[in-house]
This record gives sequence, structure tokens and C-alpha cells, in this order.
Amino acid sequence: MIGASRYVAVGGVAAVVTFVCTPLVAKFAHRVGWVVEPDARRVHTKTTPDVGGIAMFLGFLTAMAAAWGMDSFHAIFAGNSEALGLLLGCGVVFVVGLIDDIKEISAPAKVTGIVLGAVVFVIFGVNMYWFRLPFIDVFLLGQNWVPLVTVLWLLGLTNAINLIDGLDGLAAGIVAIAALAYFIYSRRLDHLNLLGPQNIGPLVAVIAAGVCIGFLPHNFNPAKIFMGDGGALFLGALMAVSTSVVGGRADPGVTRFRGQTYFFFAPLVIPLVILGVPIFDMLFAIVRRATRRQGLAVADKGHLHHRLMRLGHGQKRAVLILWAWTALLSGFVLYPAFTRIGSIWAPIGLMALALALFTVLHPKMRAKRDSAAKLPDAPGAN
Repeated sequence: MIGASRYVAVGGVAAVVTFVCTPLVAKFAHRVGWVVEPDARRVHTKTTPDVGGIAMFLGFLTAMAAAWGMDSFHAIFAGNSEALGLLLGCGVVFVVGLIDDIKEISAPAKVTGIVLGAVVFVIFGVNMYWFRLPFIDVFLLGQNWVPLVTVLWLLGLTNAINLIDGLDGLAAGIVAIAALAYFIYSRRLDHLNLLGPQNIGPLVAVIAAGVCIGFLPHNFNPAKIFMGDGGALFLGALMAVSTSVVGGRADPGVTRFRGQTYFFFAPLVIPLVILGVPIFDMLFAIVRRATRRQGLAVADKGHLHHRLMRLGHGQKRAVLILWAWTALLSGFVLYPAFTRIGSIWAPIGLMALALALFTVLHPKMRAKRDSAAKLPDAPGAN
């Protein structure tokens, strides 16, 4: 089994390279005009580069090269096509997003590019083998189902990350927390001999966390640069790969260990819980736009972060609240893996209630509402 220190080293390379490259990319973007101007839909107030995904991708490439040079990861790279498939597939998704950042492309063209990235993953074997429905059964995916499931999984996670990327540091922080949680989860599976030595999932997860951590100092409010669609779609691709090759390959014959329910659900449900914030936001956006008979690609200000700001939270507090929800959901699925306690509904419920009350009843918000209520009615008002 690969030592944790090796994974931390690779994640550290991803973080450092991304951190160093981001201001260089920002400077270059200002020079060539790869920037976004403030408008009615966006919350930023000054011209800002939106191609931070370039620095993230450079951090990813350097981290992969570092891992390739370590003997510890020999089983992942030697005689295994998945590493090359990861590079090519993520490269396709990143380039599609980058083109959209530089020169907007249509939604169908963007979807086509993401589907092409999924096809690359399938060709090189970067996909899941089976799918377990919670508490029901395990289903082996046939050759006809693998491409469809891979496409849907990639489309779902890339769009979820892209839609939640609406405030400074929000998407990068959520993915950093989620990727670290999933890395811990996959390491636990590896420790229990439920993953094979060639599984690339833990490596991808720690690299995803690394590039986000390296990017955050430049992206947190007030952001000096945005990740753009290139960065958001790229992060979604990394999370799609790590979750599918771990969750879709963990030993399906094991449902319990040490008397514990196997993380309550099933391996492929775990990332859906950990990434619950962006996934819920995406589903809510689909329902909201469908009921209004709008196209799914139509931008609006009905996302979770916009609603928090309308409640009275500033950008930083709204971001921290959604980070906290991601951390809480991650703890919910990880806690049973390291204890003999099978149920944590009470403590998680109490923490969720506390966070919900903080969201709605924060003192500053209450003071704003009280002051607004004391204002005299406008002349002519009923």
C-alpha cells in the first residue's frame, strides 16, 4: 500500500505549483484581455481575469509528473492506460472550458466537448465497473452501459461545480474539502484491501485538493482571479474520475466490516453526499428553470450563494457557510469509517440545526431586519 506521505507530497506539489503559477497567469490574462467585466449578474466590482484554470491545470500536470517519478506509484503508471486517459480526458474538458472563457461557445458545444472527454475516459478504461443501489443489490455494468454512465457522471459533476462557482473562493473551497474527504475515504478502503494497487482514484483526489488549496489564496474574497469555466469543468472532471474509479470498483462483495454498516449506503453514493451542496444547487437550478420554461443554460441569481446574500450575509460569510455544510456532510459519511458507532444522527443533526440557525438568525442579520422594520413608510405607501 502506498504511504500517506507520498500522497501528501504529490498534493503539496500540486498546491505549490498552482499557487506560484496563478499570479503569473493573472498578469498574462490582463495583458491579453482574458478578463470579465462587472455586470448586473456578477457580484464582483472590478475587471478580473477568469482563466485561473490554466494555473490549476499546470499544477495538475506537474503533480502527475512528480507521482510518475516516484517508485511508490509504479503500479498506477506501469502498464496501465488510465493515467494517460486521465491526462487526455481532463485535458479535453479543460480546453473546452478555457475556450468558453476566452470566447463564449454555445451550451450544446460545451456539452459536446464534455461528452468527448467522457469518451476518452471510456477508451482508456477510466470508468466504473459496477453500480450498487443502496440496500438493494450490486449491478455489473455491461459494455453498452459503461459509456452512458460515464457521460452522465461526468456531465453531472462538471456542471455541479460550474454552477456553484459564483462567489470568490466558493467552488475551490468546496472541492478542496470534498476531495480531501474522498481521499480519506479511499485511503480507508485501501487500508481494508477493498481497492486494488493500481487504483488511481486516491491520487486524483489528493491532486484535486492540492490545486484548490494552491488556488484559494488568490481566489478568496476579494478575488484577484477567477477559475473560469476551464477551472470549474476541470475540477468537476477530477472529482468525476476519482469517485467513479473508487466508488465503482470497491469490492462489491463486502457490505460490512468490523460490525459497521458500509458507510450506510454504497461507494457511489458517498460522493453524492460529500458534494451535496453543489449537486443540490444544480438540481434546484434545473427545477427552477424548468418551471419557468427557461433553458438550462440561462444564467440567473437563484443559486444558494445568491440566496444567502439576499438573506443579508456578505460574500465571505456566505462562502464560509457553504464550506461548513460541505464539511458537515463529509463528516457524516466519514465518521462511521473510523469508529464502531453505527449511527451519528444525533450529533450531526445538532450541528446541522446549529448551522441552519446561524444562517437564518445571525445577529448582524437580525439587526439589519430590525432596523429596516423601524424605518418609516415611504410617502404614498399603503
